[in-house]
Amino acid sequence: MKKTDILIGLQWGDEGKGKIVDVLTPHYDVIARFQGGPNAGHTLKFNGEKYILRSIPSGIFQGGKINVIGNGVVLDPLTFKEEAEALANNGIDLTKRLFISKKTHLILPTHRILDVAYEATKGNEKIGTTGRGIGPAYSDKISRNGLRTGDILNNFETKYTAAKSRHETILKSMNYHYDIAELEEKWLQSIEYLKQFKLIEGEYFINQSLKKYKSILAEGAQGTLLDIDFGSYPFVTSSNTISAGCATGLGIAPQNIGEVYGIFKAYCTRVGSGPFPTELFDETGYKMCEIGNEFGSVTGRQRRCGWIDIVALKYSIMINGVTQLIMMKSDVLSHFDTIKIAVAYKIGSNITEEFPSDFYENIEPIYTELPGWKSDITKISSENEFPEELNLFIQFLENELKIPIVIVSVGPDRKQTIIRESFNLQ
Repeated sequence: MKKTDILIGLQWGDEGKGKIVDVLTPHYDVIARFQGGPNAGHTLKFNGEKYILRSIPSGIFQGGKINVIGNGVVLDPLTFKEEAEALANNGIDLTKRLFISKKTHLILPTHRILDVAYEATKGNEKIGTTGRGIGPAYSDKISRNGLRTGDILNNFETKYTAAKSRHETILKSMNYHYDIAELEEKWLQSIEYLKQFKLIEGEYFINQSLKKYKSILAEGAQGTLLDIDFGSYPFVTSSNTISAGCATGLGIAPQNIGEVYGIFKAYCTRVGSGPFPTELFDETGYKMCEIGNEFGSVTGRQRRCGWIDIVALKYSIMINGVTQLIMMKSDVLSHFDTIKIAVAYKIGSNITEEFPSDFYENIEPIYTELPGWKSDITKISSENEFPEELNLFIQFLENELKIPIVIVSVGPDRKQTIIRESFNLQ
């Protein structure tokens, strides 16, 4: 029986997972999304074109492979329709190779409204939600009030009306005023559009594929430090973004998990509120943001930027059982004379190498400094062409993290990806 490999983000999301899934797709038979919603945009760039995927797995572009939206995902039919139609206009027909689990929960129009309403009540304690209904949809799932994709085939109108009524009662109690008519009309049209896709018993499909020795790559969304249990709570997302989420998000037994690819940027970014120990508020942080084009692919929001954080990476590697590392955006650091790496935290009078469950305002990163490579690496095609300073940076990270860095991205395009000799594809 074949094992499922997983690709997950090790930071606060936006690590570049979409590009690497696209690069790895030729090596797999099935690509499956296992959690998250349309707030998580995966950006891919190739042949001079740029694509942003929000719900559809990033393996959709290469080789006619099967792509699966798993039960751990929350799906907005309206956003899905817009995304699928845009791909169809570019000659990519999804109907024959995109499958959706019947157990995938739906984001309703009132979920979007509730999301905005809840955030508005938090005042200065805002989480930084995208307002796309992800949190309320997961809340309904946990409270056993959700609608699933399979429901659109069976007595859907009655189920939808009951869910909408329940949400409207909550909004009325909050004295929140809204107009749902136009949004709801488009959403219901999207439900009809959704019916042309193959709705499957996802867990059976995945496990039968493994028994047939089909190779599967499970694609995560967001990042480990946004995990609902192990992230920087409460400034987190509403699902399990870690590798364990693959087991529940697709119906895979833990013993059937193989490689765990952990992806990280050569520096750190974060969107929205929440702690960020290495965040830069100076010209260096601004320069990092501009060079790295650190603006959300879905929301357009500017990302906060800072130096790479070894403490956080070690934590993420431990939680996920990472077996191989992938480093993104190394080209952005080509513009800096000195590269800083946070190797520990100072909290008050104490020094720790553990990622805290509670963050304090006086947390201070302890840095090691390495020389920058100060050269254009975007056109290199082999690790043999790496500048010596980049080799030193990679070697330092591997020594600290005890995991090999097997892929290094040197630019946004599919071709700007260096597969190192240490890469191990089972």
